[in-house]
Amino acid sequence: MRNRTPALTVDEINALPLADFIARFGDVAEHSPWVAESAGRRRPFADREAMIAAFGQALAAAAPDRQLALIRAHPDLAGKAAIAGDLTDDSAREQAGAGLASLTADEFARFARLNEAYRTRFGFPFIFAVKGAGKEQILAAFETRLAHAPEAEFATALEQVMRIFRFRIEDRVSP
Repeated sequence: MRNRTPALTVDEINALPLADFIARFGDVAEHSPWVAESAGRRRPFADREAMIAAFGQALAAAAPDRQLALIRAHPDLAGKAAIAGDLTDDSAREQAGAGLASLTADEFARFARLNEAYRTRFGFPFIFAVKGAGKEQILAAFETRLAHAPEAEFATALEQVMRIFRFRIEDRVSP
């Protein structure tokens, strides 16, 4: 994982050319820099909360197929990408922080079964903003959310993506 750069102030962020803003924040939305581009066009931000809101507004304003593509850009939790070391720096750090990098063989097998069941049912990966959560909380959410109707689960996945935006921006932007 790369070293984190120092947090920027909102004034510094507002002064960035759009291309630099996208370079700095394009990975907040997993493999979807279009979210940062849209959010960056909403500057100037009054504060960090306004920046977080702009990312959420960019996602909410997107067409459903674009929202689905962003959801599908996320890796499975404790999935093949994690094992292969192919996660983004943020995803790797977040999953490790939730204990997903040190699962037992049985726990890994349970995650694999749940990931497969979830993808089969909904057509996209299980999205859970894992920062501050533990593996038991994540597994319980998996079990609960598998019973959701597809439309409700799509909305829940978008809510979780927005939580991920919040956590990642809070890590990079001074209050």
